[in-house]
Amino acid sequence: MTGPSVIKSADDLSAIAANPEHLRGALAQADPATLMLVLVTLTGDHGWLDRARPFIAGPSSYQETMPDTMRAEIRAALFDVLMDFAQNPRPLPAIPDGPLLVDLLSTAAGTAVGADYVAMMQEDLRPAAIDPRGMVWRVPPDPIVLAAFHVVVIGAGVSGMCAAIRLQQAGIPFTIIEKNATVSGTWFENSYPGCGVDTPNHFYSYSFEPNHNWSHFFAKRDELWQYFEGVADKHDLRRRSHFGTEVTSCVFDEASQRWAVSARRADGSVIELTANAIMSAVGILNRPKLPDIPGRETFAGPAVHTGHWDPAFDWRGKRVAMVGTGASGHQVGPAIAPDVDRLMVFQRSPHWVVPNPNYFGTVADGKKWVLANVPHYARWYRFQLFWAFADGLHPALQVDPEWNDPEHSINEQNHRHRIFMERHMRRELGPDSPLLEKVIPDYPPYGKRILIDNDWFKMLNLPNIDLITDKIARIAPEGIVTVDGTTWPADAIIYATGFQASKMLAPMRITGTGGIEIHDVWKADDATAYLGTTVPGFPNFFMLMGPNTGLAHGGNVIFMSECQVRYVMMALRELIEGGHHSLDVKPAVHDAYVAEVDRLHAGMVWSHKGVDNWYRNLNGRVFAVLPYRLVDYWQMTSKFTPDEYSFA
Repeated sequence: MTGPSVIKSADDLSAIAANPEHLRGALAQADPATLMLVLVTLTGDHGWLDRARPFIAGPSSYQETMPDTMRAEIRAALFDVLMDFAQNPRPLPAIPDGPLLVDLLSTAAGTAVGADYVAMMQEDLRPAAIDPRGMVWRVPPDPIVLAAFHVVVIGAGVSGMCAAIRLQQAGIPFTIIEKNATVSGTWFENSYPGCGVDTPNHFYSYSFEPNHNWSHFFAKRDELWQYFEGVADKHDLRRRSHFGTEVTSCVFDEASQRWAVSARRADGSVIELTANAIMSAVGILNRPKLPDIPGRETFAGPAVHTGHWDPAFDWRGKRVAMVGTGASGHQVGPAIAPDVDRLMVFQRSPHWVVPNPNYFGTVADGKKWVLANVPHYARWYRFQLFWAFADGLHPALQVDPEWNDPEHSINEQNHRHRIFMERHMRRELGPDSPLLEKVIPDYPPYGKRILIDNDWFKMLNLPNIDLITDKIARIAPEGIVTVDGTTWPADAIIYATGFQASKMLAPMRITGTGGIEIHDVWKADDATAYLGTTVPGFPNFFMLMGPNTGLAHGGNVIFMSECQVRYVMMALRELIEGGHHSLDVKPAVHDAYVAEVDRLHAGMVWSHKGVDNWYRNLNGRVFAVLPYRLVDYWQMTSKFTPDEYSFA
C-alpha cells in the first residue's frame, strides 16, 4: 500500500552541511549531465538546459561532451544551491511537471521524449518514499475475508520476491515455494566464472529498493546475489518460504474454486497446500540444456554446464573445450582464458556484440555518496540508464519490406548498427584478421540476443585460444571430434549451451477447469498467455515472465516483473473487493492478444528467415520475447479491465 507524498526536507541535508569540502569533492566524481538535471530541478533555471543541450548526444555518461569550464560551473552552482538549502531550511522542490519536465527528459536523453513516455518516466522519477507500482485498496478489505485468502508464490527469484513483497504490503497472506536453498533464482543458480549482469545495476534493481553502493556499473554475480538476499531479509520473506522444495502439480478444484498445490521436499517428503490464487514465478532460463551430441556421455574428463556450475571444477592449466558462444560463454571465456593451457571455443554461429565503455567501470566513492545524499540525483541517474537501455533499439527491429539488402540487415537503422558493430570487431581483431570471417554474423543485427563486449575479441587474439566453427561430429573420451575428422584433445568440457526455454512451466503439471493440463493446451511447447500472464481455463493462475515477456531489445526483467505484479495485484483486488472466488481470462481476449503478438513478430527481425534463435519454438513461432515497446507494455499492465475476464 503506497504512502502519502513525502518531500525531503532540509533536515535531511545534514550530511551535506556537515562537511562542505566533502560535498565539493563528491560532486567532482559525479556525472555532470545528471548534476545539471538536479540543478535545474532545484532552481527551475531553464537556462542550464539550453547551454548543456548541444553537448548531450545521449543518456550515457560517455555521450556527454561539455567543456570542462561548463562542468565546473554546474558543480559550483549546485554546491551553492545545496549549501543554501542546508543552511536555510525550507522544503526542497519536487521534480517538476509540465513543459519543464518534458524538456528535462529530452535533454537528459539527448533526443525528444514523446508524450507516451512522460507518464512512465514521471512514475519512475518519484521519490523513493512514493511507490507508484504498489497496490492501493479502493475499499478497506474485511480483515476476516483477507485473512482467509491465500496465495502460493512459486519461485523466490527476482519476480517471485517482487510478488511476495507486494502481497505483504497489501496484507494478503502468501506462501513461497522455492526449489533452491535460498532466494534470488538466477543469481543463486549461476556461479560460473565471470557471471554478471549486462544491464547497469543502478537500473537493474527494484524501483522501491535502490542500492547506492554498487561497486561496478555492471555488477558481478556475488554482488547481485547479496543485493537480493538483503532485500529478502529486509522484507522478512524467508519466514513465509519453503526452501529446497519443488512444486510438482497444481490442480484447480471447480467446486471450491481453489487450487491444490503439491510440492516435494529435498528429502522426498510431500507437502500439500490450498490456494485461492497462484503466482508462478519460475522463469524460463533455469533448466540447463545439454547439446544432443553423440558420445557426450563417453567423455573421460570433467564436464560442467554454466547453469549448473561445479564449484570444485578447476580449469587452471587444462585444455578446456567450451561449447557455445552465447551470453554465458562470452562471460566464461575471457574469465578463464588467462589461466587455461588452451581454450578451444566451439561456435555454432556468431553473435552481434556491442561495446560499452562503462562495462568494466567501478563506481567512485564520491558518486556513491552523491547517489545516497544529493536530492534527486539517484532518480535522474536511473532515468538516464532506463532510457539508454529502453526502446531506442525498437525501430531497428522492424523489417522494411523495401530494404535493398534483406539478408544482412532489415532497415536503415539496423544497417547503421551493423556497420558500427563490424567496425568495432575490426578494430579489436585487426583489419586483416582471419578471425573476422568467423565472428561477423551473416544475419541482421538483433536476430539473436545482443551481447556486450566482455573483452571477447581481445580473448580471441590470445595465443592459447582456438575459435572453431566446424560442426561437432561427436564427443570422444579424449576430446571433441569435428566433421572434418579433426580431434581436439581436451581435459575438460564447459557447456555454455543455454536452457530449455521452450518447456515453459515444466516439469510442473498445471491442471485447470475440466481437467485440462496446460501443456496439452500448449501443444508442441507453443506457450501463449494474455499479457504473458493469464491463460483461459486456468482461473486465478498468474504467470510472471510468461510467454512473450522476455526482453531482447532493452529494459530488464525487474521492470517487467514490477509491471506484471502490479497487474496481478489489481486482479486480486478485483476478486477480493468484488466478493468473487475466481477470475478467468476470456478466450476471445486471449486469442486476439496472441494474434496481435504474432502479427507484430512476423514483421520483426526474430522471424527473419536467416535467423535461428531460442526465441522461437519448433513450429517457428516466437514465443519468448516481447514484440512491444516497454512503454506499450507498461500501459497495458497499468490498468485491470474486468470486462476481459469471467468471474465466479
